[in-house]
Amino acid sequence: MEPIEILSTGNSSNASEACQGSQQHVAIAVVMCLVYFVGFILNIFSLWVFCCRFPSWTSGTTLQFNLALSDAIATPVTPMMAAYFGLGHDWPFGWFLCQVKIALLSSHFYGSTVFLTLISVHRYTAVVHYNKRSRIKRKGFVKKLCAGVWSLLLIQALVLGVLLPPNKEGNSSQCLSIRQKNLTDTYFVINFILFVFGFALPFLVSTVCYSRLASSLTRLNTSTAKGLKVRMKSQRMIGVCLVIFGLCFLPMNVVRTVGVSLKKFYPERWCALLQIETAYYATFILAGLNSCLDPLLYCFGSQKFKDAFGSLRVRQEDAPNRSESEMTPNTL
Repeated sequence: MEPIEILSTGNSSNASEACQGSQQHVAIAVVMCLVYFVGFILNIFSLWVFCCRFPSWTSGTTLQFNLALSDAIATPVTPMMAAYFGLGHDWPFGWFLCQVKIALLSSHFYGSTVFLTLISVHRYTAVVHYNKRSRIKRKGFVKKLCAGVWSLLLIQALVLGVLLPPNKEGNSSQCLSIRQKNLTDTYFVINFILFVFGFALPFLVSTVCYSRLASSLTRLNTSTAKGLKVRMKSQRMIGVCLVIFGLCFLPMNVVRTVGVSLKKFYPERWCALLQIETAYYATFILAGLNSCLDPLLYCFGSQKFKDAFGSLRVRQEDAPNRSESEMTPNTL
């Protein structure tokens, strides 16, 4: 579920004028586009590495590929949201693109949390229970699991599209906006469902997995090169994953929950609602940073990914030398 404007229209106009900054600053749109564009480039590169540089996929690679895909799909929505800001919160793109916006952003955010959780479960199983059989280690099972996740994300997008249709509020068109006064209760209920099942539960599972993984790492034999390598790689994955949940997804979900609660129970507090709206857009940009941080997981979680990236760099550095050697006549 993407940015939702906390302010309503109509009777709030006079009160809104008493508050400073009734329109979001253009810097929000600029930074938003920049963050999501950088994330898009990084994830397109990651997808290219997975598809073109990996001779075969493991169960872990399959999960990482699907995470990169869920990160990349949000980018087409960003220019539309920037235009929405520039037009004073008026959605000009019609009903169909509003549904596309709902589908892509909901699939992006909650696909990312689910696949991050599955990666944490996979990492925990691979390290702590390395000598036991588990379905999460089987590539065939993981493929079916990922297909099931995408099916649920599609169903979620369809449900949100039905429950949150675009409409007119005054002279402006609203798409997935809490300015839609007749949908205040719907936003309140949907937010708490998504907060529990789309964020809190995945965060809890990931925290438990990484906590138990961190505990097992203290008992790992680091006197060997292999043991030291496994420990360092796992510690880095733990750090990156928890930073993504804590820095990227936690602020957005908390601020949105405060916003929909304040809008439902204290709708007359316009200045506070405006401040929360601005804070929410800032947390939305933070949430977009997950697209830039997730590629670190691929480097820490897959030696093949690091080797593929390193081989590209080596080839680029060696290309001029090869060209010079080809042009130099053989004098022997």
